[in-house]
Amino acid sequence: MNERDPMAKILVVYDSKTGHTEKMAFAVAAGAKRVKGVEVQVKRVSETRIEDLVEADGIILGSPTYYGLMSTRLKTLIDKSVKVHGKLEGKVGAAFTSSGGTASGAETTLLSLVQALLIHGMIVQGRAHTKHYGAAAVGAPKKDDLRSCMDLGKRTASLVMRLK
Repeated sequence: MNERDPMAKILVVYDSKTGHTEKMAFAVAAGAKRVKGVEVQVKRVSETRIEDLVEADGIILGSPTYYGLMSTRLKTLIDKSVKVHGKLEGKVGAAFTSSGGTASGAETTLLSLVQALLIHGMIVQGRAHTKHYGAAAVGAPKKDDLRSCMDLGKRTASLVMRLK
């Protein structure tokens, strides 16, 4: 990157009731910040404007798992994003979630988030080894969960930089 190239912007948008998903959001951001040339912004979904999505090069969404789906607050943001449909095409996206237990819908929550990103024409950062659809934690995120979040942030930011 030379001096004229703008920094890549990563936006981490999350919803959290217990603080678990919030903790994961900041771990995702910490991982993304490890990539040179990346500026990271972390926002609660209630503070996120549709324009924030358009201004970002990469968008990482985090939600608690509610009945196997994302939270209503995150779904509301996605529903409002129809106003910018087509303007997110080619951007990089990723997802993470926290759930109350095993086999409680974390994977379907991730897929609902990824589905929204794909409908916008975004490039989704997956993972070949484990936790293919995004980072997930059961209850309060443990060290391994936070490492997975940091890895997700770093891999997503690296992909943004490669594409930029």
